[in-house]
Amino acid sequence: MVFAKNSDRPPDEAQVLLAHAARTGSATLRTQYLEIDDTGAVPFVGSHPTWLWGAEHGVNEHGVAIGNERIWTTDHPRAQAVGLIGMDLVRLGLERARTADDALSVMTAALAEHGQGGSGERDHDAPYFSSFLIADPHGGWLLETSARTWAARPVGDGAAISNRVTLATDWTVASSDVEPGASFDQWRSRTIRTSIADRRLAATRACVARGPGASVTDVVAALRDHGRGPWADPAAPDNPVPRTRYDDDRHVTVCMHLTDDQATTASFVTELRVGAPARVWACLGSPCVSVYVPVFAPVVPKILSDPAQWPRFARLRDRVESDANALAAVRTVLAPLERDLWDEADAIDANGTDAARRTFASTATKRVDAALTALGV
Repeated sequence: MVFAKNSDRPPDEAQVLLAHAARTGSATLRTQYLEIDDTGAVPFVGSHPTWLWGAEHGVNEHGVAIGNERIWTTDHPRAQAVGLIGMDLVRLGLERARTADDALSVMTAALAEHGQGGSGERDHDAPYFSSFLIADPHGGWLLETSARTWAARPVGDGAAISNRVTLATDWTVASSDVEPGASFDQWRSRTIRTSIADRRLAATRACVARGPGASVTDVVAALRDHGRGPWADPAAPDNPVPRTRYDDDRHVTVCMHLTDDQATTASFVTELRVGAPARVWACLGSPCVSVYVPVFAPVVPKILSDPAQWPRFARLRDRVESDANALAAVRTVLAPLERDLWDEADAIDANGTDAARRTFASTATKRVDAALTALGV
C-alpha cells in the first residue's frame, strides 16, 4: 500500500516533519482548542504546520497512515462550538490506532464526542470540515465528515480525495443520522463549484488507476503535477500571474501555486509494508522545487524538522512562480540529488544497520543544505 499526500496551506505558513515518541496516558491531553482524555500514544512521524498540535499527514509504528483535506458541506463550520479540527483527528488516529479500522473507530468516536470547531488557519478565522484517507498495509478507509455527521467506505484497490465530498451511496458505514441508502452527496455544498477540486482528482485518480504498476516514483510525479503533467512550469505564459482559484480552475493543481491564497507547503509519501517498517519520503515546500528525502523513522533528517529550513524552499517556490525559466534550473540541481538519496536509502533499507540509518539522516541534511546554498537560498 502506498499512501501519498500534499499539504495545501497558506503560502507563508511553515511546516515541519517531526518524530513523536510513545506516550503513556495521563489525565488530559491538550489538542489545538480542547482538553480531552489522554489514552496514550504510539510512536509516529507527522507533518505539522508549526503552530498546530495536530498533523496534516503521517504514519505510525504500526504502519497506519492518515491525511486530511478541507471540504465544503451544507453544515456551517462557523456555527459549530469549539471542538476538534481535522488535523487533531489525524493526530489522534496516528497516536491511538494499530490498524486502519482502529483509526476509523478512534476518529469517528472523537468526532461524535467532541465535534469539529475552531479555525484551521493561523492568521484567519477559517473553520472547516475535513475528509480523510486512512491506510495500513492491508487496506484502508475514505472518511468524509460534516460537523458530527460522517460516512466512510473501504479504499478497495485505491482511492483519492480532494476538496469536495466524493461519497454518494457507496459508503458502507456512517453516523446514525445518515439514513441507510442515503447519498452522502446531499451534504455537499451547492455554493462551491466542484470543478476546483475535480481537476486535481482527475490527476490523482489517474495515478491510482495504475494500480500495483504505480511506483513510488510515479506517485511523486503525480504530487508534482501542475495540470499539464509533472514539471510543467507554474510561471509559463498559459499559467499567468496572478494565479488565484477564481481566475481559472487550471491553476488549482495537485502541486498548488495560488498566489497569496494557497500553496503546497509540504508533501509526504509512505510505503506501508506487511512485516516491515513503513518507508517514508518527505519534502518541505512545493514538491516541484523540493527534494523528497528518505526518512527512517524515528530519525528525521534535520532538513525536514528544522523550521528555519522551510523558508528556503518557499523562496524557491516564489522564484519559479515569477521566472518562467527557473524551474528547469532548480531541477537540474535537485533531481540528481534526489535520485542519489533514494538509491542510497534503498541499499540501507535492504542491508543497513540502525547506525547507517542515523548517518544517512545526517548526511542527507548536509547534502540538501549544500544544494539549497548552491541555488542561492
